[in-house]
Amino acid sequence: MHSSKLGFQANFATLSLALMPVTLWLLMHGYHGLTEDGQIYAFQALARLHPQLTADLYLQNTSQDQFTLFSPLYAWCIGLLGLEDAARLLTLVSTAWFLAAAWSFARSVSGREAAWLAVAFLLIIAGDYGAAGVFRVLDPFLTARLPAEALIITALACHVRGMNRLALLLASGALFIHPLVALPGLLLIVCLWVPVRVSVLGSIGCIFATLVIAVVAINLPTGSHMLSVMDTPWLDVVRERSQFLFLQLWTIHDWDINAKPFISLGVTAIAVTDDRIRKLCAAGALVGAAGLVVAIIGGLIGPVAILVQGQAWRWVWITVFIGAALVPLTALQVWRDRSAGPLCALLLVSGWTLPGIDGTVCISLALIFWLTRAQVSSHLTTHIRWVSAALGVAIVVWISMKFWVIVSPPTRSGRAPLGGVQIQDMFALRIPAVLLGVLVWWGTRAVRTRWVPMLISTMLIALSIGAFPAAFKQSRTLAAAADVHEFADWANVIPPTSAVLVAPPRDVGAFVWFTLDRPNYLTLNQSSGVVFSRATALEVRRRSEVLLPLMDPDWKIRSSLRALSGSRRKNEATTRPLTAKNLIQVCADPQLGFVIAQENVGFEPLRHEHDGVWKDWNLYDCGRVRSAPSAT
Repeated sequence: MHSSKLGFQANFATLSLALMPVTLWLLMHGYHGLTEDGQIYAFQALARLHPQLTADLYLQNTSQDQFTLFSPLYAWCIGLLGLEDAARLLTLVSTAWFLAAAWSFARSVSGREAAWLAVAFLLIIAGDYGAAGVFRVLDPFLTARLPAEALIITALACHVRGMNRLALLLASGALFIHPLVALPGLLLIVCLWVPVRVSVLGSIGCIFATLVIAVVAINLPTGSHMLSVMDTPWLDVVRERSQFLFLQLWTIHDWDINAKPFISLGVTAIAVTDDRIRKLCAAGALVGAAGLVVAIIGGLIGPVAILVQGQAWRWVWITVFIGAALVPLTALQVWRDRSAGPLCALLLVSGWTLPGIDGTVCISLALIFWLTRAQVSSHLTTHIRWVSAALGVAIVVWISMKFWVIVSPPTRSGRAPLGGVQIQDMFALRIPAVLLGVLVWWGTRAVRTRWVPMLISTMLIALSIGAFPAAFKQSRTLAAAADVHEFADWANVIPPTSAVLVAPPRDVGAFVWFTLDRPNYLTLNQSSGVVFSRATALEVRRRSEVLLPLMDPDWKIRSSLRALSGSRRKNEATTRPLTAKNLIQVCADPQLGFVIAQENVGFEPLRHEHDGVWKDWNLYDCGRVRSAPSAT
């Protein structure tokens, strides 16, 4: 009878632990459709089904689509399910795969108890790396990065379980999904396979080889294909559009974000007395540091195109993953120390999770306190405990104040009812999610009464049900049949390969790509490929000069950021109303086929009569504009 009660309790404890990542994902991530880079990958896949889209500037020259097998797989799923359903399914499958692989990895290196906390912590943290907030681990939208990360973590889990050859095979296979994401994972597995000394020598050799390649490249004759140096016109466009590719352009905040996982690995390596964990920390830090040095060399000498395109600074993603996955194990380990342990654990977790604070400083303080704990007197130990308690109380007070702002918004009818969106806003603070994870872990481990795991499971199910609608809310649905039908009048008069411009831009290119099923003339998303092709970069600049009568270049992100961060702000409008004169000017470019604008300036445009945000917008045929007497 006693054993049956223990089995019943164990089942509910396992259920609670399994529900925890599901609930956290619904509360903090969710799926909100094809956003950000997800639109670019969706367009690449759609172009394999609709060949006319290959005429788009983004795909005309060398692009990232030529280095992945993800697009054919994605296109196959789109053909079966449709764009949105395929994207949703692949995102959910890849996310579940990522989390399952992370649990398997964490269970092997830190035990079953810490494994669930590791998965929860990976869902809680921001996971940023690189600069300008462009990249993060575990994207909430579908890109090739997501399945590549899942495959690499699967390979890592296989390695720590002793399946070394399978790990190498899986990591090598990930190169065909996303080589930039897969390479650091493959390097990490190699570093774990060989002695640390060999790994260090290999990293030094990699850095030296990069330096040799850069020096050789700048001394080769101009026009060398494999080792071409980016000339000034190409380099200017790439720096303006993607300044995060060059480490010398990173801000202090960018360096702070990227330093955090390295210091965290240092804390783990010192606090956890396990040789396997310490080797994992050393390998993770070594791969990430080597990537940063390689990227610095590639960006400063030349710059050599292939080294800039390789984006070795993105190797830091594997450092972020290892560092974050080991935080729960580290926190549990240091907490047991009665002197500075609780304070170090709070600082370590806060450095990864508290928004609006310097995470690197917090984790650095944790490292300092841990290293100096042996020199701390008993009297000072008491003060440190009080500091730990004060820090905990301060965090609780801060969370309470934030909660009050969220649950009591100013309304005419009084306090608004607590809904799924408000619950998500609470958990966006991250610390409530940490407290939830601790509660679940404590309730399933420390408490021996059978009703506690049942209560926790019920609470998690209730939270999941409440968060579910908001977790799958989408602001728009791309390539929806109703939208395609609504704009069939425009699509029928636009030739399949004719480029279309929306002035002013209403999005980053999605309407033309997914609703009209036509190439864009120039959008922000198209300019993301300038680093891979000089021809694309120069054409982006040329087309933006053509459009100057209508709008300022939106791809000059670096200049925009400097204007916003400086003492002066841009007062001039970035777009200008359409007139007959500037329509004639932009339509003079034979690459521009059609213009969509709200103004009616003549030339017999095709007006959209359907009710909605596009009502009374006009489609101009540039061929007709060019042939009009007023255009000559």
